Amino acid sequence: MLVHPRWWLLPSLLAVAAYAGPALAQQPSPDQSAPAAAAPAQKKPKPKPAAAASTAEPATAAAGGTKPTLLGQYGDWGAYTASPGGKKICFAIAKPASSETSPSGKSRNPTFMFISSRPADKVSNEISIVIGYPFKPSAEATLDVGSTSFALYTQQDGAWIKNAAEEQRLLDAMRAGQNAVVKGTSSHGTRSTDTFSLKGFAQALDRSDQDCK
Repeated sequence: MLVHPRWWLLPSLLAVAAYAGPALAQQPSPDQSAPAAAAPAQKKPKPKPAAAASTAEPATAAAGGTKPTLLGQYGDWGAYTASPGGKKICFAIAKPASSETSPSGKSRNPTFMFISSRPADKVSNEISIVIGYPFKPSAEATLDVGSTSFALYTQQDGAWIKNAAEEQRLLDAMRAGQNAVVKGTSSHGTRSTDTFSLKGFAQALDRSDQDCK
């Protein structure tokens, strides 16, 4: 199976983000459409996304014990910096303002959207989404801002913009928009719709960019 080149970074980002506030530090609830978070004793458990495991144990998995520094809270978005493994990262992060599943009532692990910069890797403003369940294999997801839709590549419980050349256009749309809507399908066929408020997004991104210039 091909592994997305950005996938290995999600556990560190999500673990660091677990300190972003009480809502981010909550233990995930078992998901009927995803593997249970605590499954080591189960017989032949299904593969568990690394990012979900980090969320389940934020105190011990936070990027080698590195706690992020809050640069500022802007509306629904926070700007943070941290140095997991000695490499500085800066990121803006938010959780959905609302989430829906079909069928309804399906619980999930926490969902987040990150926009991260990693100067050591020459990466700036990379959009990553942790959806809270394993995506249906080979299935695309979508991120809609207003009337514009962007295709997302999925890997386990992570998603990234499929066409990297459109990433800046998506960021510009998010700066000017009010909401970003992420739609996906789990490996069990559950459909999800997560709506992220973009209030404070531009300010949080500008602040994180400033710290990682």
